Amino acid sequence: MAPERIVIAGASGLIGRALTASLRADGIEVVHLVRHPVRGPQEIAWLQDGHALSPDILAGADAVIGLNGASIGRLPWTRGYRETLRTSRLTPTRVLAAALRELGDDAPAFLSASAVGYYGHSPGEPVDERSGAGDTFLARLCIDWETAALSAGDRVRTVLLRTASVLHPEGVLKPLMRLAGVGLAGPLGTGRQVWPWISLDDEVRGIRHAIDHDLAGPVNLTGPTPATAADIGRALSHRLHRPYLLPAPAWALRLVLGRAAADSLLLADADAAPRALLRSGFEFRHPTAQDAIDAAIG
Repeated sequence: MAPERIVIAGASGLIGRALTASLRADGIEVVHLVRHPVRGPQEIAWLQDGHALSPDILAGADAVIGLNGASIGRLPWTRGYRETLRTSRLTPTRVLAAALRELGDDAPAFLSASAVGYYGHSPGEPVDERSGAGDTFLARLCIDWETAALSAGDRVRTVLLRTASVLHPEGVLKPLMRLAGVGLAGPLGTGRQVWPWISLDDEVRGIRHAIDHDLAGPVNLTGPTPATAADIGRALSHRLHRPYLLPAPAWALRLVLGRAAADSLLLADADAAPRALLRSGFEFRHPTAQDAIDAAIG
């Protein structure tokens, strides 16, 4: 049965906006949990004055989706910003989980954001949802993030949305497009590291698929065809009719961005397969990174 009411926290970002538009286009009621002044009946204030979230707000929904988190694309990751990355994810997730735990058997499904950064750096070793966590800053953050979501308890169907880099001008393509635009695009590190990726369309469709097909546990939201950083860079440069020549060595990336960001975002190698999606019958609209880039840039 199609859902009738979805509650989304953290809906102001790229994924949240696209997901909201998709759901509402199909006549599904979408309620946003917001921290700004409420603007209408489809918004509910939360995380204000340290108060817990009333379980009544979530009761009767078909699913609750938590997408909160400060942007990992804001660089560099200073010590203070690394703490912001943590608290902006862990605090909202714990609050949602606590409210759902009180609802027990009557709780809606809980779909909580995470990232394929969970797998860290695993060159030459394909990973899927059965694989263990890595040891980068982002991997350790994902462990804590998912632990917070699972604190909702065994009676709540919890989905851990391990999202890859979204190939979109407002996602991972934004800084790459800037470099390409001024002729500075080229291999990052060796360029041979596998970058998990997904199109925005398939990200939204994958989340909805997880709701509709009663998935639970970790779900890799990644494209089905592996691509290296160089594959993605070349495809983007080709699309923009710009050269792809100037390499950025790993040491320079670490110097400019800091080791935590460079190793977690640009240099990590993780061939993450979308096993849970494929086994449950999901069909990708954009099966290659080139397809996703072409659709995003048009």
